[in-house]
Amino acid sequence: MTTKPASQIGAEGQPPRLTWLPDPPVSPDMIEQFPYISRAYVILEDHFSSRPDVFVGGEGYLCYSPSEIPNAPKPDCMVATGLEIPPAEITESNGYAISEIGKPPDFVLEVASKSTGRRDYTDKRDIYAGYGVAESWRFDHTGGRYHDAALAGDRLVGDAYEPIEVTSGTDGVIRGYSAALGLELHWDDERLRFWDPDTGEYLPELTEVKAQRDAAIAQRDAVVERVRQLEEELARRQSGE
Repeated sequence: MTTKPASQIGAEGQPPRLTWLPDPPVSPDMIEQFPYISRAYVILEDHFSSRPDVFVGGEGYLCYSPSEIPNAPKPDCMVATGLEIPPAEITESNGYAISEIGKPPDFVLEVASKSTGRRDYTDKRDIYAGYGVAESWRFDHTGGRYHDAALAGDRLVGDAYEPIEVTSGTDGVIRGYSAALGLELHWDDERLRFWDPDTGEYLPELTEVKAQRDAAIAQRDAVVERVRQLEEELARRQSGE
């Protein structure tokens, strides 16, 4: 999330609709967690970029009301759909206050770390259920050293969570389907990946997109160079006639 004074939030001349929330303390294991958190955020933010009613964020407080900040959790990543408040306003408010936004997030993700791992699948799980978060997921790049599993998800049924089915394939990939996202979450060689059943492909990661772009540029340059060579060869032949 980003830090921004409340005076800058909302339409010009109008008071902000959302209370600005302070930055939460930084996890002592953030260096270990950051690559996984940032990758998930970038992938999901890009995937939902065409949806003006979807907020993708994280690293800010999730609370029912701003008064609960001292005891509020801070999900590593969260997604909320069907919003009436523009997602940009939520980002500018530096957190997610359910009472002001009008609904809880549909999806939260916790990335395992040594210092917070156990709380992710105990206290936080109960808090998210109490908030009415439709799905709560956990990813542990170590394969289960910090969490209770390498990949696990819970779906809210009534007012309590029930485990989402997660399977392990012979390819070593652990899979679970998120109805909230319409995507499969995969634990794949210590990476968290998002599989789109509609396209039959993984959502692209930034490094993959850059590699594809570089390959396309190289192919284009090769074609241009070949055309230049052919034109030169043709010119030589014509001049020799």
